[in-house]
Amino acid sequence: MVQIGQWIEKSRIRLENEHVVLTPVEEKDREGWRAQALDSDIWTHFVTRVDDDADFERFFDSYLTATENGSRTTYTITDAASGRIAGSMSYGNLSEADLRLEIGSSWLGRDFRGRGVNHWAKYLLLHQAFEVMDTERVEFKTDVLNERARRGLRAIGATEEGILRSYNVMPGGRRRDAVYYSVLRAEWPAVRERLENGPRRR
Repeated sequence: MVQIGQWIEKSRIRLENEHVVLTPVEEKDREGWRAQALDSDIWTHFVTRVDDDADFERFFDSYLTATENGSRTTYTITDAASGRIAGSMSYGNLSEADLRLEIGSSWLGRDFRGRGVNHWAKYLLLHQAFEVMDTERVEFKTDVLNERARRGLRAIGATEEGILRSYNVMPGGRRRDAVYYSVLRAEWPAVRERLENGPRRR
């Protein structure tokens, strides 16, 4: 069993396969993120918005700081085929004592949606969580209105658990209902096989 305090160290590494490269976010990634993030479509169901450069600077700085101080690990996703930064994804809500974490804060630039980048990034993070960090439970949550994200989670084999009503306030003032999904250690072999077979075209 992984001892308390080791998860951050075990997550701060480069993860890669032939499709994507994931690296813990660094200052050098700022402009690559910016090139993708200034697209309002990304933020429709996100808990923050990036509408201009000032928003972007706050957004990037918050994830960089959280990764540096160990409260989460945010990865920069690079598309292996083009070598371009595609977006980011994070480990958050790390509860090492309970062997539980969340994969979330996932976003991709317009050019990289529907190409399997999200699929393979989640595969790498799930693989690291279960096979290196000895996690028992990986969870995901999204806006109940975010049908694209919900389809994606179902496609990788995550189990829908339920809806937390009026979970948080969104930009603009709407109260979001959040829907939770999870993958448990006992389910990981089947989920891994499903992921390794590649993204399902929808």
